[in-house]
Amino acid sequence: MSRRAAEARGRFAETIAANFLRLKGWQILDRRVRTPAGEIDIVMRRPGLVAFVEVKSRKDQAALDLALDRQRLVRVAAAAEYLMPRYAGPGDDIRIDAVLIAPGRLPQHLEHVWQG
Repeated sequence: MSRRAAEARGRFAETIAANFLRLKGWQILDRRVRTPAGEIDIVMRRPGLVAFVEVKSRKDQAALDLALDRQRLVRVAAAAEYLMPRYAGPGDDIRIDAVLIAPGRLPQHLEHVWQG
């Protein structure tokens, strides 16, 4: 897959994820936020909670099972730490979530995928 096609597929997956999370009651604060430490796909909020979300899209469930690795989550956590002052208020809990997307399946929202 070309870089351009991969980028388009990633953006489409992030749109699906953001819409899915809105339906679950989340307020989407930002998308595709770049930091010196890495990128956060989605920043979302509920009262008292801010979650930084990694979105992964693969062709099937077997590929999704391998999509989140320690190295990726370390980068997401580092980027989230950089962004916390911008999005989290005093007393807010913070967590790292993931949304996994495969064709023909509902998105999977995984909570607390990183315990750093």
